[in-house]
Amino acid sequence: MQHGFNAYASAARSNQAIDTPRELEASLLIKAATRLQLIADDWLAREQDLDEALTYNRKLWTLLVSAVIKEENPLPVEIKRNILGLANFIFNHTFRVAAEPAAAKLGVLVNINRDIAAGLRGR
Repeated sequence: MQHGFNAYASAARSNQAIDTPRELEASLLIKAATRLQLIADDWLAREQDLDEALTYNRKLWTLLVSAVIKEENPLPVEIKRNILGLANFIFNHTFRVAAEPAAAKLGVLVNINRDIAAGLRGR
């Protein structure tokens, strides 16, 4: 899993310095949200990019979950549970979007990613 996280990290650092793991996570969530939002905003021209964007978002959330469930992760148990519950929702919603694609269904994924990124950045 660390190898995959490193690959995402190098892609996210294209034009900016990442100071902390929290900033890296926030940047990756914003990147995933932006990809999904671009598809939603121009559905007819970008619908063919949906599977790739959903896969990126799912893989990112899989990596986040794997970091959260590690025994050495210092987050309180309640926060870990909340993140796992949110990830479960994201995985299920992603499956529903892939099964019945629609631009309107992307907003919830975009908003969750943006909100979590803002929280990671302390906003």
